[in-house]
Amino acid sequence: MPLAMATPTAAAHLASPRPPSTFSTTPRRRHLAAPSRGVRLASVPVPDPGAGPLEYTPWLIAGLGNPGAKYHGTRHNVGFEMVDRIAREEGIAMNTIQSKSLLGVGSVGDVPVLLVKPQSYMNYCGESIGPLAAYYQVPLRHILVIYDETSLPNGVLRVQRKGGHGRHNGLQNVIENLDGCREFPRLSIGIGSPPGKMDARAFLLQKFSSEERVQIDTALEQGVDAVRTLVLKGFSGSIERFNLVQKYKFNRV
Repeated sequence: MPLAMATPTAAAHLASPRPPSTFSTTPRRRHLAAPSRGVRLASVPVPDPGAGPLEYTPWLIAGLGNPGAKYHGTRHNVGFEMVDRIAREEGIAMNTIQSKSLLGVGSVGDVPVLLVKPQSYMNYCGESIGPLAAYYQVPLRHILVIYDETSLPNGVLRVQRKGGHGRHNGLQNVIENLDGCREFPRLSIGIGSPPGKMDARAFLLQKFSSEERVQIDTALEQGVDAVRTLVLKGFSGSIERFNLVQKYKFNRV
């Protein structure tokens, strides 16, 4: 499918008056300057909390990874895989280029979403996410970052409201490009830790074994449900139960 620039038709459901900046009252222009291309899409105003549980403010869902066939299927690219899976399940075409990213505009249920795969390589992915978040006026609470996590067993997922970067270079760069703010949701995908004295970089750029691949594919399927739940219900008891199940998913009783 040919790549296209963002158009009013592709994301008309996002259009509304732009609210003030949501994650910084004094943004650093070098990080948060609006992209020079594409149309200006604005977020839906935050509804009255008493009006109901569903919030129609758009979500920016970004998977971290490295572009190019060389990195396809490697441990460090599971964030990309998760975004691809969400796009496929929700029928969202990833066919737009904006702010050094491949992205798709669509919805999960009735909630508008922007799916993002930064093309600036892992260590600089925040240079895509920061400007997009500012341009579309997405609040921090609706910026979901998906990435690989070596502190979790392979195929185990974890959803968090906020956190640090845990020495993950991509996540650190995202924080830097959100004015140092850490109060954004994240979905981490366990890829296990390097065996023995194996170099960490070599491990991250390694592909999964056949057994690990099955675990990751299952995790991606479960991750789609987790993202749907988060977008439609927020951080409810459903997410807490999801984390608990994930924590013990490979334990035999």
